[in-house]
Amino acid sequence: MSAEKNLYTISVYTENNIGLLNRISAIFQRRHINIESLNISPSEIEGVAKFTMVVNMSEESVKKIIGQIEKQVEVIKAYFHNEEDTIYQVSGLFKIKSELLFEEPQIQNIIKESHARIVTVNTAFFVLEKSGRKEEIVALYNQLSVFGIMQYTRSGHISVTKEEMKISALLAAYNN
Repeated sequence: MSAEKNLYTISVYTENNIGLLNRISAIFQRRHINIESLNISPSEIEGVAKFTMVVNMSEESVKKIIGQIEKQVEVIKAYFHNEEDTIYQVSGLFKIKSELLFEEPQIQNIIKESHARIVTVNTAFFVLEKSGRKEEIVALYNQLSVFGIMQYTRSGHISVTKEEMKISALLAAYNN
């Protein structure tokens, strides 16, 4: 197996119990592995949560991590995927002074060209939302930072696999 590091998306299907996030993050912490991105949301099956984590590590290491995660009592199943095997999005929110929207014509061009959308506008500020690849969000940040950004936040990856997940049948059985 190669020790070459790659980005992997780890999907963990679990009961959503208190303390599980701490125990899962401790698995990474013990191995000095940084979680690049983390999202926790409901899955396609009611009552089952999905943890989506992006990590940069070797395939051998990610397989060991999956084994450790699956030892947690509340974990139903864990998977890992290459970037090419998933469809993912990242979302960014940008809070900017309202006066710039009207006084800087370049701002309107940036919004249009980046396919960002205005979420809210008031006299003090407006908020832009942009979804896409991480690189697209970072590029928009770089363009807007010239004018001044009051607040900024970016989500973790939300993803689905290109191939059918066998978890669906497992989760349906689990829920019955």
